[in-house]
Amino acid sequence: MKAQTAAKKLSVLLSETPAEFQNGVVSRAELKALQEDPPEWLSALRRHGPHPRQEAARRLGISSSGLARGGITEFLTTDQIKALLAEMPAWLESERATFAAVRAENLRLKAVRSVTNGG
Repeated sequence: MKAQTAAKKLSVLLSETPAEFQNGVVSRAELKALQEDPPEWLSALRRHGPHPRQEAARRLGISSSGLARGGITEFLTTDQIKALLAEMPAWLESERATFAAVRAENLRLKAVRSVTNGG
């Protein structure tokens, strides 16, 4: 698979990976090996970032759209995410509440569907 696809599956930014990874092709076996026993560069990147928008949103407990609504356009590092969580600006608090409500509703609907489908 292309390096971009592998980076996405590893939840890292391709631009932050080593050049040999960026310019290479990753087999499924290599991807599995990276996931099961990540090299130091991958572990450090996952620990410190910068993180893709989807990963930053997950760590903040909001949606990717919530990042945009909050005015976050750049990739965030772990330290920036921790600072936002400590500061808890009004937009982030609101987005977290909205995200939690949406997740709760989705779980409720899934339970209803399960009961009505005999599951």
